[in-house]
Amino acid sequence: MSGIQDFILDDEDRWFRAEVRAFLMRELEPRAFAIESDDSWDAVKAVVRSLGEAGYLALMFQDLYRGWLRNPGLTHATILSEEAAAINYAFETTIGTALSCAYPLHRYATPEIRERYLGEIINGKAVGAIGVTEPTAGSDTSRLQTRIVYDETSQEWVINGLKRYISNASVADVYIMYGVTDPDAAAGKGLSAVVVPAGTPGLSFPRRYTFMGRRGCVVGEVEMTNVRVPRDHLLGEPGQGTRIMVSMFNFERAILGGSGLGVARAAFKIAQDHAQTREAFGQKLGSKQLIWSTIAEMSWRIDAAELLTYRAAKLYDAGITGKDLAKPAAMAKLVSTETAVYCADKAVQILGGDGITKEYGRAEQLYRDARALPIVGGTSEMARYLIASSDLPTLKPNL
Repeated sequence: MSGIQDFILDDEDRWFRAEVRAFLMRELEPRAFAIESDDSWDAVKAVVRSLGEAGYLALMFQDLYRGWLRNPGLTHATILSEEAAAINYAFETTIGTALSCAYPLHRYATPEIRERYLGEIINGKAVGAIGVTEPTAGSDTSRLQTRIVYDETSQEWVINGLKRYISNASVADVYIMYGVTDPDAAAGKGLSAVVVPAGTPGLSFPRRYTFMGRRGCVVGEVEMTNVRVPRDHLLGEPGQGTRIMVSMFNFERAILGGSGLGVARAAFKIAQDHAQTREAFGQKLGSKQLIWSTIAEMSWRIDAAELLTYRAAKLYDAGITGKDLAKPAAMAKLVSTETAVYCADKAVQILGGDGITKEYGRAEQLYRDARALPIVGGTSEMARYLIASSDLPTLKPNL
């Protein structure tokens, strides 16, 4: 990849990309077929363990990172996400979720809780999960029904609720669950986040979902019935859940920008190769105006997505957080994930019949996988709302 194409990245970033790409080609690529065809969680876990042992899951935490990068951060976690998604997006979902769990643990947990759970995640020995979405609450987190009540007698938090569409449900080793601790607070306020270890009594998993794509990624429901965790398992302070959630979402949206880029680039490569080798009506397919025009649009969309994604990551690494990062992160997520869908769709179209079969490559898999991207981690509609809210500061856009 030339410096002209990725000029937001510096030489150290590019060296890191080359290193992590080679690593994933050794560790993930040989297992990608088992993940997709056999829905193999064992294959996913094996690569997670390898990433942890190599130190790649500590990229976000400079105090814990032991590698050669001088200033590791979100830029490098996003590169990891992009390179993994280019090989297998289902696998990337697992590590993206694990990092989204590690982030609030590192920033908001007590030292004892951080020591107990964070180290295992970044070493690749444990997998984390985040519990936000519920049957009546998706993007609208003000509708959360999960209740978190403090029991003064036992000095424990008691959690009751049902979460759905939770990545790593039933296979995670630790869960961060969001719920209402102050039901009298204004809508969207009074939320808190607690750490719930796997195996806690009352924690169950009623359903695993079957998706059109992302095979190998375990996603399901998590039910909590009088689940009890000690007082120190609260992240931050009571009522700080919304703040924790917002900071997590900004981080996650940049990571998802990388995911979208990886899927888009994989689809583009398939279309690019086919357009230059397939012959139709006496010419290479790519010589036809409708095809080269599509190739051109795929190309500029990918470059635009890259610029926005790594701008958001670099801003975070420069210390920009909270509301100041919300718009750049939303733009990165929106454009990259929509680009992934566009490129996957056009790759299938350019391949014709070969594009919709499993026998002729990955195009149909990328098409199925890509469709989740504008939904997970906050829908495209929510991303547009965040952008508009920033650009219309005197108004409150109506959701």
